[in-house]
Amino acid sequence: MATIAAIIGRLCLAALFVAAGIGKLMDPGGTAEYITSATTLPGSLAVPTGIFEIVAGLILGLGIMTRLTAIVLAVFTALTILLFHSQVTDPTQSTQALKNLAIIGGLLMVFAYGQVSWRMGTWRERAKRHDAEIAAARAEARAEQAEARSRVATTHRDGVVVERERTMADRTDGNPRT
Repeated sequence: MATIAAIIGRLCLAALFVAAGIGKLMDPGGTAEYITSATTLPGSLAVPTGIFEIVAGLILGLGIMTRLTAIVLAVFTALTILLFHSQVTDPTQSTQALKNLAIIGGLLMVFAYGQVSWRMGTWRERAKRHDAEIAAARAEARAEQAEARSRVATTHRDGVVVERERTMADRTDGNPRT
């Protein structure tokens, strides 16, 4: 279930960047005007920024180099907070900054759990490894129980407890398996 949640979360974050990039490319003039009015950066960064957001969003969504992409997008988002939403006294700007902080948090989660693969084969392999680990643990527990049954503790007169191999004389019914 966690794997599915990680993939869905990554896709949601990717969709956010792809949609933002498409919006910038659909209105490059408006984006350029906003960039020049809010910062000292040139408005000519509107189209490259839109392309970057689309490409990075698609790479993130497809699960290619997710950790690297997540860190790059987190830094990009942090820069947008510093450059465009640094006026925390303005309610709109502070809301945008908090939204970007939440996106950074999601991207850091992708960085932490970013190597989740789409392929069902990967899920099956992971399930097989899990089943093998459980089978090995059960076999180990059975071996320990068998070893414990083959040993018997006796108390000597001086109060010392000594463990020794069980003999036929120790078995009450003569059955060597008991």
